[in-house]
Amino acid sequence: MPIPHPALTLGIEEEYLLVDRRTRGLVADPPGSILERCQRLLGDRVAPEFLRSQIEIGTAVATGIPEARDQLRELRTVVAESADREGLAIIASSTHPFGHWRDQLPTPKERYEALAKDMGAVLAHLLIGGMHVHAGIDDPDLRVDLMAQVSYFIPHLVALSTSSPYWDGVDTGLQSYRKSVFKAMPRTGIPPRFVTWSEYERHTAALVEPGVIEDATKIWWEIRPSARYPTLEFRACDVCPDIEDSLTIAALYVSLLRMLWRRRVENQRWRLYEPFLIEENVWRAQRYPLAELTLVDFGWQELRPYRDLMTELVELVLPDAEALGCEAEVTRVSEIIERGTSADTQRSTYDRAVAGGADHSAALVAVVDELIERTHAHLG
Repeated sequence: MPIPHPALTLGIEEEYLLVDRRTRGLVADPPGSILERCQRLLGDRVAPEFLRSQIEIGTAVATGIPEARDQLRELRTVVAESADREGLAIIASSTHPFGHWRDQLPTPKERYEALAKDMGAVLAHLLIGGMHVHAGIDDPDLRVDLMAQVSYFIPHLVALSTSSPYWDGVDTGLQSYRKSVFKAMPRTGIPPRFVTWSEYERHTAALVEPGVIEDATKIWWEIRPSARYPTLEFRACDVCPDIEDSLTIAALYVSLLRMLWRRRVENQRWRLYEPFLIEENVWRAQRYPLAELTLVDFGWQELRPYRDLMTELVELVLPDAEALGCEAEVTRVSEIIERGTSADTQRSTYDRAVAGGADHSAALVAVVDELIERTHAHLG
């Protein structure tokens, strides 16, 4: 029986933070008119998040990167304009440079109240946002097979997205502190390896049937089969201020999936490695800036520069990017590596402000200003 070609349709979710344009601080209790206007114009493509200072958007199913770009611009534009009407702005950053979780208010919603009861202080600390990319794969067995193989590349994608170097006004020394915060949650990290869909369902049922979790939406691996859609949901990345960075990551993800499917058709497979080995590379990706980053090449059993690994990876998936119509986005990886991620830009903004005479607080305000400008760039 021929292996079915995965649809690889796209869906992108992003979580934004609401900030006061005057103070640049987080808005713990924003006016309800913001979400009301967004939902009137966008329907269920916009939703509240656990904290009131957050707002989430999600595209409808897109057939490719151009359609995803149009939707992402529309969604950001409506949310940004709705916030601006109330003197607020949005930032697409996985942490706020000086916001504190103790100052935030939870959204009054039954699901979030239940989570708060289950998680306690762990959930209260989640003043973080991320980007999720859904890739349509109708065949459930193919879904779990590709999940096992593409997990190897989680660190490679994480490194392109980092936008959370600051936490509670402190430079953490990490590129993505968001990942360290999120790891306090249960059922996170690299997923186990499943051979078939039925095996995945049996393991999920082992937690659902005794009432440990309500359903598979309470499993928060870096990548998982979506519990709502026939998709493989990539959840590992920070949210990017630059829309084009988000699209580059999405394009690389679906191109990787197509490459792995193509190799499978040719009776080839990507070698599987134990999750703890992949976690080591995830740590390196969240810790080091791209200019310094090396990842373990487990095939060669040596540390190699990230730049070299990505040059090889882009070349490997280029035929698949061309087939999917996203060659330009995938080759743009080199641009991100050359200039750095948002984490690098935030630090350079802070350093320039300090060099110009700003104190610590004023320099962090300058970082927020840069995030506002980058998040709102190229909108309609």
